[in-house]
Amino acid sequence: MSPGASSSNKPGAEAVPVPDTPEPGAQLVVVANRLPVDLEQLPDGSHKWKRSPGGLVTALEPVLRRNKGAWVGWPGVADAEVEPIVEDGLSLYPVRLSEREVADYYEGFSNGTLWPLYHDVVVKPIYDRTWWNTYVEVNRRFAEATAEVAREGATVWIQDYQLQLVPKMLRMLRPDLTIGFFLHIPFPPVEIFMQLPWRAEIIDGLLGADLVGFHLPGGAQNFLYLANRLAGHSTTRGTVGVRSKFGEVSVGFRTVRVGAFPISIASAEIDELARSKAVKARAKQIRAELGNPRRIMLGVDRLDYTKGINIRLLALQELLAEGRLEPSETVFVQLATPSRERVDHYIQMRDEIERNVGRINGDYGEVGRPVVHYIHRPIPRQELIAFFAAADVMLVTPVRDGMNLVAKEYVASRNDLGGALLLSEFTGAAMELRQAYLVNPHDLDGVKDTLLEALDQAPAEGKRRMKAMRRQVLAHDVDRWARSFLDALALGKESRP
Repeated sequence: MSPGASSSNKPGAEAVPVPDTPEPGAQLVVVANRLPVDLEQLPDGSHKWKRSPGGLVTALEPVLRRNKGAWVGWPGVADAEVEPIVEDGLSLYPVRLSEREVADYYEGFSNGTLWPLYHDVVVKPIYDRTWWNTYVEVNRRFAEATAEVAREGATVWIQDYQLQLVPKMLRMLRPDLTIGFFLHIPFPPVEIFMQLPWRAEIIDGLLGADLVGFHLPGGAQNFLYLANRLAGHSTTRGTVGVRSKFGEVSVGFRTVRVGAFPISIASAEIDELARSKAVKARAKQIRAELGNPRRIMLGVDRLDYTKGINIRLLALQELLAEGRLEPSETVFVQLATPSRERVDHYIQMRDEIERNVGRINGDYGEVGRPVVHYIHRPIPRQELIAFFAAADVMLVTPVRDGMNLVAKEYVASRNDLGGALLLSEFTGAAMELRQAYLVNPHDLDGVKDTLLEALDQAPAEGKRRMKAMRRQVLAHDVDRWARSFLDALALGKESRP
């Protein structure tokens, strides 16, 4: 069965209708490692498309529809020969990756080199020349695919760390295009970035864009410094804040603008869903299924070593051992979405987390009443929001995170003004959600004390904090993020000579 021609129903996956072929030449093109739909391989060897909506898709779909835009990305299955399609009104252009390229470009250089490096070397990055060569090859293929899709004078928006060489490669192929790039993970301090053997090539690649965006001003300032130090370009630092002057890099006759654009969520949509009778009823049911404990704590994370899952487990274990938490009154639910399951660091981390869960339940749980409920699988969106509504304290404790949208989703879900957010200082979200209970995840005693403070907060104090955070999250949603970036990109295009 051809992946672009047919589909069959399967529980938990939404089949996509027979697709059409897109019209050539798009005015707005999004380029990302993955398409907004996944090509799923079935047991019989056939394929079907499955929608995979996420924050980025939610933000960019309306913009792409208005502009008859296109999306270039990998369909998610190695060696899949897939023709361009139109899916629910979106023109999708798959980029083929071989099994070796998935291993070297994606699992290797992107997630074995760049991911740990950009997250403050939480684990040691691997600097493998074969991985780097494959990264260059794949970035060139993405650039070539994009050059074929975009019409004359089109706008192209390239997404994230897997494609940092594409801006320059695309600029060389299509100098008529307006090119934007946004980094969805942290951009590291200069001293850390300088470890990368191919540091100059990465900076040079990004400077092919007309606008380079980061979550926070600090990342933008780091990039501006490196553009001067490694590439030798003159720079204007500006303040690179969202509503302030952009930094600028002079690259020949071009000016590359650099700024901060904190990403957000579809907050109104989550707020509306949280108000539904179904979600409210499910939240009550979750509390009942957990034994109606006095206090429920919740963690929701992709299973990644940057997320600090073991930090919160250790804090819980010590509070129980010290008698500062009563196990009969306390439940902790950890929802962990599987991630990069073929990478060694992730395999080891999962084993360690599951040992710690078992140790806590072995020491403090009772028959039919574990202290920790651990679920290692994806959770449907409506069910997730019900968990948010049921939780007394949300624990978000990454050691480093570009933004962390789970923190914002929890706040958007709490229209009752209940609950408390315990949030790592080392997330981008901490810059906006100042009324959260902020912690240094490396300070275990501080995490423990602040967790107890959040659990025991006075209702009036909790409402004051949540109300202030909700104002921020509801006003600055993902649509506003996308519009602010594209407006800044268009403004730069208008000011070009």
